[in-house]
Amino acid sequence: MNKSSESLPRHAGRTTLGALAGLLLLPASLVSAQGTLSAPDVPARVLPVPTTVSPQMQKIIGNPINPNWRVIPQTPEEWKAQVAKAAATAEKGLPAMRNALKVKIEAVTIDGVKAFMLTPEVVPPQNRNRLLIHVHGGCYVNGPGESGTSEATMMAGFGGFKVLSVDYRMPPDHPFPAALDDAMTVWKAAQKIAPARNMGIIGSSAGGGLTLAMVLKAKMDKLPLPGAIAPGTPMSDLTGAGDSFQTNAMVDNVLIAYGASCDVRAAMYANGRDLKDPLLSPVYGDMAGFPPTILNTGTRDLLLSNTVRVHRNLRRAGVIADLHVHEGQAHGGWYRDYTAPESKETFEEIARFFDRHLGR
Repeated sequence: MNKSSESLPRHAGRTTLGALAGLLLLPASLVSAQGTLSAPDVPARVLPVPTTVSPQMQKIIGNPINPNWRVIPQTPEEWKAQVAKAAATAEKGLPAMRNALKVKIEAVTIDGVKAFMLTPEVVPPQNRNRLLIHVHGGCYVNGPGESGTSEATMMAGFGGFKVLSVDYRMPPDHPFPAALDDAMTVWKAAQKIAPARNMGIIGSSAGGGLTLAMVLKAKMDKLPLPGAIAPGTPMSDLTGAGDSFQTNAMVDNVLIAYGASCDVRAAMYANGRDLKDPLLSPVYGDMAGFPPTILNTGTRDLLLSNTVRVHRNLRRAGVIADLHVHEGQAHGGWYRDYTAPESKETFEEIARFFDRHLGR
């Protein structure tokens, strides 16, 4: 890969919306945020779609990179229009998913915070006094309303849990700490429904980062901790540190490369705050005393290193932590298609982990 001196600035959140487009990396300018030591020059090559995964997953892995991955809205109005369009597209497929997985959805308000309760048709006896709190992904900007409930629906349907999905506030109107504040409001209120030891927290991507940040914040505020957590491919380091930001750049067909749209959105969320703040980049937080944790990522995931580094930190702190790395998958591949056998397998694995560690 060719090298360049351009990368997302450490304090990119201080830039204006109009300047955020200038933070993007060009395909040939994928440099390390970790130094200038000599590095191997990897020749360009074609990466075939692996035949070691299901046909559904092969299709997901083979999807082309969005040609508009460097087209960034310049105003709050443009951001809102883009988010609304993506949300409308996502919502179209949700009724069929809920029907297939036999999950019902109910809009609720928890101490002023909007949320959705996802309830499977059959709740196994061991889960009747349990509840999962879900924080959706979308790089802290996307996934409003029902559009953010896809992962929660799969968790409810495949896992047999009641899942409370938080519809937290987001930029451009509500930067940090709005999302975390809303998630913590729901966490505290949910303890009127079930004891903390009977509850888990699950989320992927930005939701994975928020899952970890919620535990750090609960520790800071001396609140009860969940019985277990499931942060999938977490955005645990917004600074761009980590090997897979280089090795999987332009390989991950979802996030593409560091400095692309997802990092621009995360910078909007950070709103000028130090990106090494553990409530933004939880990999820098103290993970001693964390609940048992199950992490998921993929071999083509741009955030593979983010996930691996969190796992190592948890293990160094003596925390029970399982790491699952999925064959060929880019960012969040296991929740892209509910008909893929890999999706069912992953959520059933998470459900077994919760069953082992949550109270009854």
